[in-house]
Amino acid sequence: MTLKIAGIDHIVLRTTQLSEMLYFYCEVLGCKVERSLPTETGLVQLRAGNALIDIVTVESELGRKGGGAPTETENNVDHFCLLLEPITDQKISEFLKQHKISVDDFSERYGSEGFGMSVYIRDPEGNTVELKSKKTSLSI
Repeated sequence: MTLKIAGIDHIVLRTTQLSEMLYFYCEVLGCKVERSLPTETGLVQLRAGNALIDIVTVESELGRKGGGAPTETENNVDHFCLLLEPITDQKISEFLKQHKISVDDFSERYGSEGFGMSVYIRDPEGNTVELKSKKTSLSI
């Protein structure tokens, strides 16, 4: 068995310049604000074609988890999410465990196809990768 990637679901960018980032991505590049939770989590989600760009303020609940403010040596990208062809959470877990990849619990999160279950893993360099199955009436 292999995982089949359907595309990138979303990326998460950390910022100290929310208004400038929104101007750049919305006014310059043409993205549209899809969801905004600035007071709850510091998150604004932008529609970018069939994917999302999440902008997270560094001083927010979510932003603080990524460390200090972005600089030339500090991370700006929090994580990216790969959208998988339909597959059950159990099959994803089994596959990852076969490859000796640590698997935490799946949680419901919002992505390009709405709410759904996903899991965070780490690549060999320590980058966070979120895996989320495409929605279908019956996941395989």
